Amino acid sequence: MHPIVIIGTGLAGYTLARELRKLDSITPLVMITADDGGFYSKPMLSNALLRGKTPAQLISADAAKMAADINAVIRVRTQVEAIDTVAHTVTANGETIHYSRLVLAVGARPIRLPLEGDGADDVLTVNSLDDYARFHAQVQGARRVAVIGPGLIGCEFANDLAGAGHAVTVIGPDPHPLGRLLPAEAGNAVRDALSAVGIQWRLGTVVSRVERDGGAYRLLLADGSEVHADVVLSAIGLQADTRLAQQAGLTVNRGIVVNGQLRTSAEDTYALGDCAEVNGVVLPFVLPLMEQARTLAAVLAGREAAVNYPPMPVAVKTPACPVVVAPPAPGSGGQWQVQADGEGVRAEFVDGTLLRGFALTGAAISAKQALVKQLAAL
Repeated sequence: MHPIVIIGTGLAGYTLARELRKLDSITPLVMITADDGGFYSKPMLSNALLRGKTPAQLISADAAKMAADINAVIRVRTQVEAIDTVAHTVTANGETIHYSRLVLAVGARPIRLPLEGDGADDVLTVNSLDDYARFHAQVQGARRVAVIGPGLIGCEFANDLAGAGHAVTVIGPDPHPLGRLLPAEAGNAVRDALSAVGIQWRLGTVVSRVERDGGAYRLLLADGSEVHADVVLSAIGLQADTRLAQQAGLTVNRGIVVNGQLRTSAEDTYALGDCAEVNGVVLPFVLPLMEQARTLAAVLAGREAAVNYPPMPVAVKTPACPVVVAPPAPGSGGQWQVQADGEGVRAEFVDGTLLRGFALTGAAISAKQALVKQLAAL
């Protein structure tokens, strides 16, 4: 029997393997990864500095332990070069591996800005443990850190860096932080709370050049101002990694196109996690990934299943200003209704009498469970 092959050992790949083993302990399983296969939670990378975590301390199990736990062969530091969905083969490090079913759990890649200047190539991104190791090494002893991007990941890193004693400046075109998730009142509450812990903001503009300045950097902004930093981190967002899927002739759009059973356009080929566009939507968060993994495990075990998301609020890891948001679905009708006081902001996205989403900051996050119940009742 040819094995099920999973490409990727991130949270999506390992969660799927664990869920599959609950239903099927026999079918051979091979996992392929370009890194060392250690298990860690990628969402924890953005708040590891304040907790004093080194890269090694973020790994909860190495590849050997994971292989034993899930009864799988894990091929580490292995690059997949080609997929043949007709022959049901994967070529990796020059070797041909036959599969019965194939799962792409390859995640997402950081979006790279088209920056100019001799320091542009030195701008860091953090999307893996290897990335975090480089970032961790460079911020040791660095006083000033510029974070490009005032979105979820940028704000989480900014709060973490400030808490760890760094002088942080956040730069981006948005009028307020978390502009894609929060209404203005909630975004401004985040800005004010993070300002209170020392974070500076350069909003309504973008970085055009990064120039080396001795052992530091000079960032030239589109509004004519400058920011000086010892380390520059770009956190402007991720895009689904569709490169292998495209080479294999799979249908791709914003992500690898799959249906409710996580099936791609090719027979016996599936995708989940940050790389997958499920029923037309890409959801790069943990809770959707977990639901996808449970569904796909059932499908691979021969059971009837389809993705059915419950309400999935997102907690933003900004301790200076706790945030919980359940964004309305794209295209939802309605408008934000906002209540704000000195303790927090409660914003509800309402369509007539129906609650379609919410955003809570500060003490208002205590309303989370009640609002989740309202969403679940729709």
